[in-house]
Amino acid sequence: MPESFRGDSLKPVGGQSIQEMLERLAPGTPMRRALERIIQQGKGGLVVLGHSSDVDEVSSGGFILRSSAFTPARLAELSKMDGGIVLDDAWNRIVSAAVHFIPDGSIDTDETGARHRTAERLAVQTGKAVIAVSEGRHIATLFFNSQKVELANPTEVAAHVNQELQSLDRLRRRLDDAEMRLTRFEVSGLATFRPVLTVIQRAVLVERLGDLVAGRASTMGDEGRIVSLQLHDLLVGVEQTIRLVLQDYLKPLRSGSVPKATEKLSALQGSDLEDLSRIGRELGFNDIDDPAEPRGHRILSQAGRLPDSVRNDLVKHFGSLGRILKADKDDLISVEGVGETRADQLLAYFERLEAMAEEWEPLTG
Repeated sequence: MPESFRGDSLKPVGGQSIQEMLERLAPGTPMRRALERIIQQGKGGLVVLGHSSDVDEVSSGGFILRSSAFTPARLAELSKMDGGIVLDDAWNRIVSAAVHFIPDGSIDTDETGARHRTAERLAVQTGKAVIAVSEGRHIATLFFNSQKVELANPTEVAAHVNQELQSLDRLRRRLDDAEMRLTRFEVSGLATFRPVLTVIQRAVLVERLGDLVAGRASTMGDEGRIVSLQLHDLLVGVEQTIRLVLQDYLKPLRSGSVPKATEKLSALQGSDLEDLSRIGRELGFNDIDDPAEPRGHRILSQAGRLPDSVRNDLVKHFGSLGRILKADKDDLISVEGVGETRADQLLAYFERLEAMAEEWEPLTG
């Protein structure tokens, strides 16, 4: 099964996030090879990934290893003994082995097995990452503060990631279609908030699925780098699309309005994102079928070689996309940063947009 997360994924703990911890446990890393050896032996195990006085306080018995460097083979051999193992914070040295851990029994845990209950309580009480290897299930589980991740077989993780990439590719195509549809509505002067919110909705969904895939890819070792390249291609421009659409339609548009709106979108739960009206209310668009007039940021951003400063000046000068599209050459040249050559380029771009809109018969909804 793929890595399954419980708790707040990516939540920083002690200066390190669960995702950074998973990267250190990715397939091919020394620690992951050690865990695989333990699983292959058919034995269970308990490993505390870090040493501190808090760990010492809940430790009993065992023996101290003064100068035992960590190797996968050495850790696997020591795991054959009863008790757990403690590493230093860098995971370079084995501090102690055959340790009996006695964490606070009042710490809540949903685990049923004794080893996994101990591991979860140790992680909460000491703030250190703890790995429990199940003898029966042949799987290693990471406990990190209040979070739990099962370290799945790399082949199974790769299959799951490939499925998610296919879903992300389909969702990205739907986003591109929605953005093209919005462009046609805007150029035709027929835009309402419904197609605006559809673009925002799909863009946020693309980002969230992308974050999920990125998290899984980071646990795949070298294979994850290929996934990251694919992911980059699927996510390129999505964040910018959200920002530009918000710049076009938020009212009033003040300094900080876009970041604040982005935070509201991030706070929406999955079920809320399915409801365009709910998204609209969060952004101040109370009736999603009301006419909507864009300022022109998004469409102007697609004009070739147009600096952001000039785009902003055009929007500020004309006030709306409709007025920009109706401007003649002299009107455009009157804007700072727009000379004759740039004005001609913009007029040609506007003509292409209008031709596209004339060839399109808009559908309702």
